[in-house]
Amino acid sequence: MGSLISILITFLVVILVLYLVNMLPIDGRAKQIVRIIVIIIGVLSLLKYLAVF
Repeated sequence: MGSLISILITFLVVILVLYLVNMLPIDGRAKQIVRIIVIIIGVLSLLKYLAVF
Protein backbone atom coordinates (compact mmCIF):
# COMPACT_ATOMS: atom_id res chain seq x y z
CA MET A 1 0.00 0.00 0.00
CA GLY A 2 2.87 2.35 0.80
CA SER A 3 4.42 1.97 -2.63
CA LEU A 4 1.08 2.74 -4.28
CA ILE A 5 0.84 6.00 -2.35
CA SER A 6 4.43 6.86 -3.29
CA ILE A 7 3.71 6.20 -6.96
CA LEU A 8 0.61 8.38 -6.81
CA ILE A 9 2.46 11.22 -5.09
CA THR A 10 5.29 11.02 -7.64
CA PHE A 11 2.80 11.12 -10.51
CA LEU A 12 1.03 14.15 -9.03
CA VAL A 13 4.33 15.98 -8.43
CA VAL A 14 5.39 15.38 -12.04
CA ILE A 15 2.06 16.72 -13.31
CA LEU A 16 2.35 19.77 -11.03
CA VAL A 17 5.92 20.52 -12.13
CA LEU A 18 4.96 20.18 -15.80
CA TYR A 19 2.10 22.62 -15.23
CA LEU A 20 4.39 25.10 -13.50
CA VAL A 21 6.99 24.81 -16.28
CA ASN A 22 4.24 25.60 -18.76
CA MET A 23 3.51 28.83 -16.86
CA LEU A 24 7.14 30.02 -16.96
CA PRO A 25 7.88 32.96 -19.27
CA ILE A 26 10.64 31.23 -21.25
CA ASP A 27 10.91 30.35 -24.92
CA GLY A 28 9.45 27.16 -26.34
CA ARG A 29 12.73 25.32 -26.88
CA ALA A 30 13.78 25.72 -23.23
CA LYS A 31 10.31 24.64 -22.04
CA GLN A 32 10.54 21.52 -24.16
CA ILE A 33 13.96 20.63 -22.73
CA VAL A 34 12.74 21.16 -19.15
CA ARG A 35 9.61 19.06 -19.82
CA ILE A 36 11.73 16.19 -21.15
CA ILE A 37 14.03 16.34 -18.11
CA VAL A 38 11.06 16.36 -15.71
CA ILE A 39 9.44 13.40 -17.48
CA ILE A 40 12.69 11.40 -17.43
CA ILE A 41 13.19 12.08 -13.72
CA GLY A 42 9.55 11.13 -13.04
CA VAL A 43 9.80 7.88 -14.97
CA LEU A 44 13.04 6.95 -13.21
CA SER A 45 11.53 7.60 -9.80
CA LEU A 46 8.43 5.56 -10.70
CA LEU A 47 10.67 2.69 -11.80
CA LYS A 48 12.50 2.97 -8.47
CA TYR A 49 9.21 2.61 -6.59
CA LEU A 50 8.28 -0.38 -8.73
CA ALA A 51 11.60 -1.99 -7.66
CA VAL A 52 13.00 -2.17 -11.17
CA PHE A 53 16.24 -0.52 -10.02
